[in-house]
Amino acid sequence: MTTKRDLYETLGVNRDANDDEIKKAYRKLAMKHHPDRNPDNPKAEDAFKEAKHAYEVLSDAQKRAAYDQYGHAGVDPQAGMGGGGGAGMGGFADAFGDIFGDIFGGGRGGGGGRSNVYRGADLRYNLEITLEEAARGAEKMIRIPTTADCETCHGSGAKKGTEPKVCPTCGGAGQVRMQQGFFSIQQTCPKCHGSGRIVPNPCPDCGGAGRTKKHKTLEVKIPAGIDEGMRLRHSGHGEPGVNGGPSGDLYVEIHIRPHPVFQRDNDDLHCEMPISFATAALGGEIEIPTLDGAAKIRVPAETQSGKVFRLRGKGIKGVRSHTAGDLMCHMVVETPVNLTERQKELLRELETSSVGEKHNPRAKSWMDKAKAFFGG
Repeated sequence: MTTKRDLYETLGVNRDANDDEIKKAYRKLAMKHHPDRNPDNPKAEDAFKEAKHAYEVLSDAQKRAAYDQYGHAGVDPQAGMGGGGGAGMGGFADAFGDIFGDIFGGGRGGGGGRSNVYRGADLRYNLEITLEEAARGAEKMIRIPTTADCETCHGSGAKKGTEPKVCPTCGGAGQVRMQQGFFSIQQTCPKCHGSGRIVPNPCPDCGGAGRTKKHKTLEVKIPAGIDEGMRLRHSGHGEPGVNGGPSGDLYVEIHIRPHPVFQRDNDDLHCEMPISFATAALGGEIEIPTLDGAAKIRVPAETQSGKVFRLRGKGIKGVRSHTAGDLMCHMVVETPVNLTERQKELLRELETSSVGEKHNPRAKSWMDKAKAFFGG
């Protein structure tokens, strides 16, 4: 048998809480757990229903008295409502209507209330930058879509010489109230779609919307060390709100172009450095590129292809890093091409004179492993 939770505990109020405290606690919980605000949380609906039941009981004086005396058994629907009638139900309906108004941004119905106010939608802008700009930071100018008041009707949406009229369905409130039993739910007016007004003669330039599409230029400051996929938020630069609501935000998502020399791995950089056969065998000094210019390293004799040289601090200092990463230089021994007959002859002499494990230790090790694998 499941133990039901105490109703006062459900709302988070003391047993001596007054009606205003109970109503305030319920509104807070209902807004927090409303299913429309928690589409990915399957437990939200149960929490919402639990809070609604607690308020339904505690907002009704007779039901609350019965609950205080007998607990859940005193308000069991199977035992009858006990004459707990209209006053409590009316209070629940009022609170329920208020909550829906808060959740969806609507005003109260009747008497010319306020119109629905909606926050504008967020926008995303994909910005492509170079690796150098990501490493050092940069300032970019971007053009983003926006809307502005129509210059013809000055935002009214009405044709020149006419004016918008108060919506006859909602009386200018932007919302209509639907009553079903003790439920009283507010919803957006289907006639004016929440604006509280209608435009009988719409402006030909904006179609009655009162706004037209435009573009605006915005400066984006890219911090040094930014990485692929990071986003920069610009508050208030999204789409404008409706009926005076706040504008949404603009999210600039960073994408880094492929670099001809370097590949980035977090704060480290990688590059391949071709070296000649002679340099790999005899050693020597070579010049390698970095983001800060050229650097010289000493390649020891008998360097094998794939050898990695680490240049500390020559990578990128990330936006959340205290020190710069490293540059990893991967040696690639380049096989000579377009050889002359004399060059080929010299290579054959070298091949003949360098046969054996003394000169080719990796080949000897590989052959031993291959023989062991095949049982030789």
